[in-house]
Amino acid sequence: MSQLKHITIINQYIGSPYHGMEYRHYYLAKSLIKKGYKVTLVSGSYSHLFSTVPKVEKKFTKEEIDGIEYIWIKVPSYKSSKSLGRIWNMISFAWNLRFVQGIAPSHILVSSPSLFPAKVAKKLSKKFHAKFLFEVRDIWPLTLVELSGLSHAHPFIQVMQHYERFAYKNADKVISLLPNAEDHFVSQGMTPDKFTYLPNGIDIENKKKMQLSDVIVKQIPKDKFIIAYAGTVGIANNLDYMIKVAIELKAYQDIHFMILGQGGEKQRLQEKVKALGLNNVTFLEPVKKEMVKSFLDKIDVAFISLLREKLFRFGVSPNKVFDYMYAKKPIIWAIEAGNNLVEEAQCGRVYHWMMSRA
Repeated sequence: MSQLKHITIINQYIGSPYHGMEYRHYYLAKSLIKKGYKVTLVSGSYSHLFSTVPKVEKKFTKEEIDGIEYIWIKVPSYKSSKSLGRIWNMISFAWNLRFVQGIAPSHILVSSPSLFPAKVAKKLSKKFHAKFLFEVRDIWPLTLVELSGLSHAHPFIQVMQHYERFAYKNADKVISLLPNAEDHFVSQGMTPDKFTYLPNGIDIENKKKMQLSDVIVKQIPKDKFIIAYAGTVGIANNLDYMIKVAIELKAYQDIHFMILGQGGEKQRLQEKVKALGLNNVTFLEPVKKEMVKSFLDKIDVAFISLLREKLFRFGVSPNKVFDYMYAKKPIIWAIEAGNNLVEEAQCGRVYHWMMSRA
């Protein structure tokens, strides 16, 4: 490479293995660095997804993590992901982004869901004669309209849509995890030649594996066929589907279901299993990311489901599917979406009959 290219990725929710989710840009940066690029990740000092909040005392703090340059922008914390405080957090990040020093990128990538940094990034791209790239992981504000029930006429939605259209029109390239989203992007001002599909993936070269604790190992049946889910136990994950299957297969005492993880739905599901008197479902406490592979090594089939949502017509790219594939486990795919990763890879079974709320 004749000239070192410098890619700056802007997403206020970028995490690391030391801070928690999100991981996509951390691993993307590591891969780009191996290919000879310089990468700077610009993130916020607070996210509801972080397990450990970075130490940021000044307006900007630079830190090197595993060879990657991070710039943390100080932003206010908030109590809930659905609070007004989160909106203020987004606005603060975009406002302070204007004053970031010490970067001279050849490419600037802004990643959704927050759209407020788009205009700042465009100005920076002009200043440094850099390419402006827009990455869409969640289609905002459409996600808020279809999942949260907000009206298209809501002032916040109107503002977000203005920024969305600006990004589609002004970006040199639009990258998305969603394979079927191109038509929507075009309807909002993108020209078709800008679109690139880039799904989630997995860092195979540096896939560390730690052994499970004895507490976890003792809870895994050794004489049964195990169907398991590993990940967030939230509403969107709709693990009622797994409980439904457990009910239908409870007569088969050699089949056992396991749910590894934490989330807002876990307690409700545990109470549901107890009320139903099911003894073929076990809930496990979450483990470190490096231990998930060890857990998957001990199961027979991996399970994934999502709520049926109109929004998924654009496609989905769940991280855990790639973990399952890497572990070489057949996958039960209980998702109705515009794409089907399991069908494409021929690595499991698809069950649309499960798509009714249990």
